[in-house]
Amino acid sequence: MNAQKKPYLDKNKTVEQRINLLLPLMTLEEKVGQMNQYNGFWDVTGPAPKGGTAELKYEHLRKGLVGSMLTVRGVKEVRSVQKIAVEETRLGIPLIIGFDVIHGYKTLSPIPLAEAASWDLEAIKKSAAIAADEASASGINWTFGPNVDVANDARWGRVMEGAGEDPYLGSKIATARVHGFQGETIADLQKVNTIAACAKHFAAYGYVEAGLEYNIVDISNAKLYNSVLPPFEATLQAGVRTFMNSFNTLNGVPATGNVFLQRDILKGKWKFDGFVVSDYASIREMIAHGYAKDEAEATAKAVLAGSDMDMESYLYVAKLAALVKEGKVKEALVDDAVRRILRVKFELGLFDDPYRYCDEKREKEVVGSKANNEGVLDMAKKSIVLLKNEKNLLPLKKSGQKIALIGALANDKNSPLGSWRIAADDNTAVSVLEGMQQYKDNQLVFEKGVDLLSQKATFLTETVFNTTDKSGFEAAKTAAKNADVVVMVLGEYGFQSGEGRSRTDLNLPGLQQELLEEIYKVNPNIVLVLNNGRPLSIPWAAEKIPAIVEAWQLGTQTGNAVAQVLYGDYNPSGKLPMSFPRNVGQVPIYYNKYSTGRPVDSDKNVFWSHYMDVEKTPQFPFGFGLSYTKFDYKDLKLNKTSFAKGEKVQVSVAVTNSGNYDGKEVVQLYIHDEFASIVRPIKELKGFELVNLKKGETKTVTFTLTDKELGFYDNEGNYLVEPGTFKIMVGGSSDKGLESGFEIKE
Repeated sequence: MNAQKKPYLDKNKTVEQRINLLLPLMTLEEKVGQMNQYNGFWDVTGPAPKGGTAELKYEHLRKGLVGSMLTVRGVKEVRSVQKIAVEETRLGIPLIIGFDVIHGYKTLSPIPLAEAASWDLEAIKKSAAIAADEASASGINWTFGPNVDVANDARWGRVMEGAGEDPYLGSKIATARVHGFQGETIADLQKVNTIAACAKHFAAYGYVEAGLEYNIVDISNAKLYNSVLPPFEATLQAGVRTFMNSFNTLNGVPATGNVFLQRDILKGKWKFDGFVVSDYASIREMIAHGYAKDEAEATAKAVLAGSDMDMESYLYVAKLAALVKEGKVKEALVDDAVRRILRVKFELGLFDDPYRYCDEKREKEVVGSKANNEGVLDMAKKSIVLLKNEKNLLPLKKSGQKIALIGALANDKNSPLGSWRIAADDNTAVSVLEGMQQYKDNQLVFEKGVDLLSQKATFLTETVFNTTDKSGFEAAKTAAKNADVVVMVLGEYGFQSGEGRSRTDLNLPGLQQELLEEIYKVNPNIVLVLNNGRPLSIPWAAEKIPAIVEAWQLGTQTGNAVAQVLYGDYNPSGKLPMSFPRNVGQVPIYYNKYSTGRPVDSDKNVFWSHYMDVEKTPQFPFGFGLSYTKFDYKDLKLNKTSFAKGEKVQVSVAVTNSGNYDGKEVVQLYIHDEFASIVRPIKELKGFELVNLKKGETKTVTFTLTDKELGFYDNEGNYLVEPGTFKIMVGGSSDKGLESGFEIKE
């Protein structure tokens, strides 16, 4: 079709006008093609493929039967596939190029769970912006993030992708990440350094039964409306342009075929006008679920439910046109899906310049730049949580100390990159050893102690741990004996968390626990640095080891961030976004639990809610994190104690840095609705502020509680603010703080 016959390319018309001009020109097959997404399938800069699915996909691309591709990356590759779509198809509709930019592209920030530990919304937004900058410079214009699944079961490997166990914190972080990827408004999508975001997994994937990947979800409506959905709605309010449905069932219906989630809530109640993409092959997987008898039924159910784009099931392109012609699916549903997809493509400016993300000069300048490395280093430092610090071991002295650095992870340049680093090059992380070697006035000796793995780990294979070879123990013990301080870097390998990485054992894997105990026997002055993608169960270490630093998997600048915190050049300020269990038997464990009818041992017998063998509290609670300085709270005040519905509740508290270092504190406010028509959690986070305080300085922090913070959803999804009494707590963690209360009257 020549240019004169493409009125939808007129930049002077609105997006909706341009869609209205384009849609009637499309055949049914071309419409279905827009709903079809293929994975990268051949060397796109080489010759056309011959044979197999690669040839089929290539021919579909040339015929205008592909609307999107994923995992094609790099300017040369993206330009090649875009050229086919734009210059060889009848209508020249550009592709939207998707990629899993989960916590960075090549220059990697900390895993998302680690970033959440910063509680620093501006830093998190900047981190997403760095990721968008690099991805867009490499031809990508759509990320499959943020993951906004609220999750409280550390057995599930994908907790590393989200913001933890709390819907309030999760909602704030979700908003920050959407704005980081997309910009502040939809108009910002026209900028060359932004990309479309995707809220996932819709919905309830964080509550898979037993923490088992791809498993069912069976939760109450109260949990759905009050814990699962708020972060998703926050992304919508932030302008997110796409949603991804989830692998799980909800109320017995796979999310991909769930009318209630996609039609009733997302596109109905919330009026979402972007598009929904299935998760990888999830349309086809409805057959395995037992929800669809064959490919045609799976296709029909997905379209009827509101799944607009098929990621790698190959079913829409194979079955949908026939279903429409047979009258089993209305073409109006196809038109609605295509309209949504085209809308996002127009918003990205792809019709005006299909190659706007294909600038090789920009790619070379942006990817791996000094500024981006500085940005992810800043994010990494802010993500570190100090869990314990006794015997004045931290910060380390900068001279005159003999330090033994022990642990295979201490000299690993691959593991700190985490699981979702598919665009990053292997062995590009700064190791902890390299970071500590920058401090040259101490005597530093490294011994790995034990190999963590017994074979190389990859993104696609199971991680196999060494459980027999202890040959490095003696050398490590000798180094520890001769040291003033031992720094041990232990934890999970980078591919041990993430998709498909469920665990039933949350202890230190392999021989690491045995190594830790052996080193402790010869030198108890140990600083334990944890590298991990989920909360771990470390009861022995929590009791015995004097200093523990939660350093997660921090990405490209891991070693520099850890070293700067250990040596005190950065005072740790992170707070846990997930509770750490004492053992796996407590999981799921979370701070915003419910009282039960027998919360305490009031009758001095066994008939109360408890475990026989361990305390029911977490090892380290949500919101917990220490500093090298100390913060004191006093003068908790409310503007009054009785309020009418709709009145604002003002809460203030004075926070003093009473220690010897400048530092930052995350001041947290929790409420408890004491009596309600639906039982409320014993505590709910409803405000936080990150405060910088010089030593000796006092600041007053003020929070405002409105109906948005004081209400809840009933089992039908109605938002209620009920009269009654409320307790409040303000402090530096969910487990303790100053308390007060107020009343809301009719």
